[in-house]
Amino acid sequence: MTRGFRRAALRFASCLTLILVFASADAGAQTSNEGPGAAAQTDIPHYTLERDEHLFVVQQDGSAVEDDDTVLRANTSAGVDQIAQRYVWFNKDIETITQLSAETIDPDGTRHAVGPGGIRDVQEPRSAGAPTFEDGVLRTVIFPGVQVGSRVHLHFAKRRAKALEAGTFSYFVEPTSEPDSGAPDSGVPVEFQRLIFDLPANLPLHADARGYTALAPVSGNGRTRYTFEYRHGVYPPLEAGAVAYVNWGDRLMVSTVPDFATFAARYREAAADPTATDPAVAALAQSLTAGVSDPREKARRLYDWVRFNIRYVALFLGETAAVPHRVTDILRNRYGDCKDHVALFTALLAAAGIRAEAVLLNLGPVYTLPDVPGYGAHAINHAITWLLDLDVYADTSSGGYAFGYLPPGAMDRPALLVDEGVLARTPATERRERTARLSLDVGPAGDAAYSYYVEDEGAGAEPERNTFRRATRAGAQQIAAQRLRMSGLAGTARVSTSPTAATGGPFSVTMAGTLDHVVWRDGTTAIPATSSFTGGIATQVGNWLAQPHRTQPWACIGGEYSESAQIVLPAFARVTDVPQDAQVNDAFLDYTSHYVFDAASRTLQIERRLSARFGHQMCSADEFTQMRDALLRIERDTHAQIVVRAAREPRER
Repeated sequence: MTRGFRRAALRFASCLTLILVFASADAGAQTSNEGPGAAAQTDIPHYTLERDEHLFVVQQDGSAVEDDDTVLRANTSAGVDQIAQRYVWFNKDIETITQLSAETIDPDGTRHAVGPGGIRDVQEPRSAGAPTFEDGVLRTVIFPGVQVGSRVHLHFAKRRAKALEAGTFSYFVEPTSEPDSGAPDSGVPVEFQRLIFDLPANLPLHADARGYTALAPVSGNGRTRYTFEYRHGVYPPLEAGAVAYVNWGDRLMVSTVPDFATFAARYREAAADPTATDPAVAALAQSLTAGVSDPREKARRLYDWVRFNIRYVALFLGETAAVPHRVTDILRNRYGDCKDHVALFTALLAAAGIRAEAVLLNLGPVYTLPDVPGYGAHAINHAITWLLDLDVYADTSSGGYAFGYLPPGAMDRPALLVDEGVLARTPATERRERTARLSLDVGPAGDAAYSYYVEDEGAGAEPERNTFRRATRAGAQQIAAQRLRMSGLAGTARVSTSPTAATGGPFSVTMAGTLDHVVWRDGTTAIPATSSFTGGIATQVGNWLAQPHRTQPWACIGGEYSESAQIVLPAFARVTDVPQDAQVNDAFLDYTSHYVFDAASRTLQIERRLSARFGHQMCSADEFTQMRDALLRIERDTHAQIVVRAAREPRER
């Protein structure tokens, strides 16, 4: 799916999970293009939320009527592009758009109504053609004549005839940057936002309001009205590598479910499925585990079958009914979302005598949950499986991870165990090792033949294997060529790998070819003392140092890296400088490098080792400050160079 459609699908996700998201491009890179000589607009947000009012009238059964009235103002030409098309997401099976009006307001106040031709419905793209997920629809509103200084005004009402979970209501708001913008974002100022929730008096609303002002509830005529207001100026830019703003910034979560135990019980009861014990399920489980007695091996086989045979439909939990489809239907259709994956996998495990249960968490850069339970893009939005007896978390919908490992987006997260009704936490770290060996033989013309071998073990092995498993032969060659370019090298690349049929264990990739102009035949050449192509120690350290100074928590995933290289220089090259050995140690990092040059064979040997042990996936700004000096010293060493001077040719007499 395109980036635009992903943004659209997230922008108005559902009545439960609407996120008010307002994108701007990288503030340090964008300039205004309003005309020749226009000043750079780096200090001006691309657009502003002038007014945003939401009223929800909720009934005892969880059905609701929502009324939304929003005005956005374009401040730059980039802002024009970002607000000129808006989307309203609705579930066509249980929701109806009862009213929608939209208009563009010129800077001078002239109004231009959006006509019928500017409003159209588009199928939710993430359903990917799966019939049982075609209930999501995007009503697209295209505003005419938007220019810098224009306002777009969207007012709609939506009626939900049936709650996603009977008798419940929840809603999540994070008033900051767009989640799929692809670049750091300063967020968009909120001049005024008000959210009103009108509920039966005997259905209390629980709230986690951080940064939002809660007004005193007002009761009357058997109902209670809860109001929250919010204002905010320009947000600080999201730093490179930082985790989501919601981890430390403002957010609002409201829910009629009082606690996580009750939330888990509701999910558990709704997910009960008599077809989970269908003979077809048991027969499949027995055929997949025939001749195997070890429970872990049984679980691994079932895990691999589900991840390779059940197509994942990437809809977040809570965007549609929070009830899995029947296991027999999932098995027949061979597709499902995350909760469907969990339902089928746990049914197969049960048939094989292995206890397992559903786990609800957030899939994304969010390491804390709101204090009250509910669905939302930065609240609960994903389901995985916990195998009790094996003490293993498993996410079959991730596809590219081997049994026993989790994708980074599901690690170190609070996890609601559905059967126990308690919060646990997924593993904070997992084994991740990478070994690289590079050989470079520079010929008399200054070009070089090379061979490069890299082996991944642990969490990184299966994603790498899956990349090549899914690639054609030509596609694999393109991957190799791209990795060469990303390493800053020019030349040719041929690639081969260890078998891709395996589903676990180490995986290796071998590249070979030629590199252009490694050493020039005249003058002086500074040759990078490279010990790995992209993805190695230099890449990891460069990513951690992408932000020179940090004030926000950031994502830190450790690992063990071992690299060695051999560079053979041509006879005409005289080495004048060789890097010095380095050793760097602090509370998080251990790094060593060793360089040996043999003049007789004109060979430089390079050895580098890095052990990064953070102990968690979200590091603080203070932790970055503690390790910054060590990172800079490591970066300097990985950028070391060999200085070579071409020997002069003897003159003819």
